[in-house]
Amino acid sequence: MPLRIRGLRVSFDGFTAVDGVDLDVAPGDIRFMIGPNGAGKTTLVDAVTGLARATGSVRAGDRELLGSSVHRIARAGIGRTFQTATVFEELTVLQNLDIAAGAGRGPLTLLRRRRSVPGGVARALEQTGLTELRDRPAGVLAHGQKQWLEIGMLLVQDARLLLLDEPVAGMSHEERDATGRLLESVAGERTVVVIEHDMQFMRSYARSVSVLHGGRVLSEGTVAEVQADPKVQEVYLGHAPEPGTDPAAESAAMAKEG
Repeated sequence: MPLRIRGLRVSFDGFTAVDGVDLDVAPGDIRFMIGPNGAGKTTLVDAVTGLARATGSVRAGDRELLGSSVHRIARAGIGRTFQTATVFEELTVLQNLDIAAGAGRGPLTLLRRRRSVPGGVARALEQTGLTELRDRPAGVLAHGQKQWLEIGMLLVQDARLLLLDEPVAGMSHEERDATGRLLESVAGERTVVVIEHDMQFMRSYARSVSVLHGGRVLSEGTVAEVQADPKVQEVYLGHAPEPGTDPAAESAAMAKEG
C-alpha cells in the first residue's frame, strides 16, 4: 500500500510540530524516519493514524485518511505500534493474536473456544518466531518478543501499511537483528515505516530514509545518500563537513551520534 502525504501540518497551541511535510513511500518499502528529538516524527505518525488533528492530505492507496476516525483508519489497513508494546499481558500469545484477528467478528464468536488455530494466526506465529511460545502469557515474554507479538497482531488484522515507533528500543543485539529480519519478511507483502534513533539498525535494514528536522523533511534517499548529505551531518554533528573530509568517516560519526 503506497503512502502519499502532501502539505501535512500539525499545530498545538500555536506551536507547529509538523510543518508542511510532503512524503511518498512506495509499496514494499522499509522507510526509516530519523531525526533529533522534537523533529516531528511521532506527531506525523499520530496524524496519519488519526490521533492528531492535521491539515493537508494523507492518502493510503486511494483513500484519504485525514478527517477519518482512528477505527476507520485501522479498518482501512493502517496499523501502528507504540514505543511501549500494548498487549494483553494476562492472556496467552495465541489469545492476543486471536483477539486481534477477531476485530471484525461478533462478541459471541470471540467467546467460542477455538478447535484449531486459524491459518492467518498460524502464519503470524511463524513469521514472528512465536510459535513455540503461543500458550505462554504475554506478560512473561521478553521485551523484544512483546514487540514481535504486537507486530503479529497487526499482521492478523491484514494491515497493509505498518507504522512502527522505535520498535527496537531497549532490545539486545540479537533481538534487533531478529526484528530487522521480521521487517524484511513483512515488507514482502506490506509497506513499513519505522521511526528510529538506532542508527546502526537503520544502516542495516532501511531501504530508504527520510530525515525530519524542525517539523520538515530535511533530506531523503538511500542510507548512503542521507548520511553523506551536509545538511544531515550539520544537524547530527553540529557542523557542516570540512572540505576534503572523508564522507565515510562523517557517516560513521553520525551513526555513533545516533
